[in-house]
Amino acid sequence: MAAGTPPRPGTRTQSDGSGLAQGLGAYLWWGFLPLYFPLLAPAGSVEIIAHRVLWSLVFCLVGLAVTGTLRRALDVLRSRATLARLAAGGVLVAGNWLVFVYAVLSDHTVDAALGYYINPILTVVLAVLVLRERLQPAQWAAVGLGTTAVLVLTVGLGRPPWISLALAGSFGLYGLIKNRVGRSVPPLTGLAVETAVLAPLALVWLLAVLHGGSFATGPWHALALAGAGVVTAVPLLLFAGAARRLPLSVVGLLQYLTPTMQFVIGVVVFGERMPAARWWGFALVWAALVILTAHGLRAGRLARRQPATVNQ
Repeated sequence: MAAGTPPRPGTRTQSDGSGLAQGLGAYLWWGFLPLYFPLLAPAGSVEIIAHRVLWSLVFCLVGLAVTGTLRRALDVLRSRATLARLAAGGVLVAGNWLVFVYAVLSDHTVDAALGYYINPILTVVLAVLVLRERLQPAQWAAVGLGTTAVLVLTVGLGRPPWISLALAGSFGLYGLIKNRVGRSVPPLTGLAVETAVLAPLALVWLLAVLHGGSFATGPWHALALAGAGVVTAVPLLLFAGAARRLPLSVVGLLQYLTPTMQFVIGVVVFGERMPAARWWGFALVWAALVILTAHGLRAGRLARRQPATVNQ
């Protein structure tokens, strides 16, 4: 569509429909991930992440070659600032993957779900500490409830929810870095660079430390380990398509689908315990998310009305 050309009737509806399908696909895919990693036994957390890094890189390189954007991806490497940020992002996302896989394999899927529930609250905190943004009263209330939830869990369970905090912190910082990189780096290119930075370490770990690991267990097991790259890259690409087509408010609502599915899988499928302190902690976090969501929807409505008021 040429610049300045008004959209044809139904274009936005079709775009929103496609974006919603892609968004649902991405978050449903992420929600079902806890069911995938136990299938990779006897591979441990570090071995799974090493394969996830290597096969994600292979998937991305094939994707870049097929779409004819491999040369443009190489141009990203010429900017030291962009490369440094993507490298830092790669370390953070690999740490996030490692903690998540460890949580699933050690019967802490519920803690992982809590981490991704906490992530939007922590993102608000990072906006204040790093970007110097000013929060509205509703956002402060959400941060207060989230902090109280962590304290309740710490006192009730006898230890801080380290897995939840590590997941929320690593993904929050990763999101901040991606925000700084901006739209100049497409998702597939960004993931390719992030995994390329980590690939040598992953390869050395598999060959020198694990001597190949469990990859030679059998053809189906090897295929499942290689599939870790697919299950990593596909939802990221679906999410990128959804983010371009959907309003931010809709994307914000869809993001809660993943931890909700992980929570249900942890409790119903894996049979993880839910003592009273954990229920109270989740209730406080859910209340904080309701406040954040309501505030975000209200701010979105006001932003849409403002241009119309100015043009009158």
